[in-house]
Amino acid sequence: MAMAAAATTAVPFLASWQPTEAARLSSLPARVDLSKLSLGEGIKLLWRGMPMWVVRRDPAAALNDAQARALLKDPDSTESIQPPYARNAFRGRRADVVVLSAVCTHLSCLPQFKSIRDEELGVDLTSGFYCPCHGSRFDPSGRVLKGSPAARNLDVPAYYFDGDDAVVIGADAPA
Repeated sequence: MAMAAAATTAVPFLASWQPTEAARLSSLPARVDLSKLSLGEGIKLLWRGMPMWVVRRDPAAALNDAQARALLKDPDSTESIQPPYARNAFRGRRADVVVLSAVCTHLSCLPQFKSIRDEELGVDLTSGFYCPCHGSRFDPSGRVLKGSPAARNLDVPAYYFDGDDAVVIGADAPA
């Protein structure tokens, strides 16, 4: 009887160690439909409990990236956490879409996306990210500006495009 009682107790206890269905789903890659985003518009979502920005950038904003190099702490993103395909001027697979962590690299606050010129961004940027906690400013590619408390650029997660109108965050392109 003691063995039966131990087994009856052990089975639910061991089953409680298994991840819940919600936990299993939260670790899956996130898919974002880009057709619902207009140019200059962004969406913030949670992936694995981390906020992410997906922004459909105006081609003019991508062009301004090259002009802003003198304003940046790390224009070549050498100190950034990002996959190899993000080591370019627009920090991504395509110039018209940027996928970034929405966590400031200073003290982990949540930067806001500013799609139009805003006094918080300063006169140097027509769009970008602004962290309201301590005033860190980032260009439209998530690169930190000189004078900001943040030490490095916003992180870029692994992602790939599934066709022209969908981005999958949390995985590299299938082979």
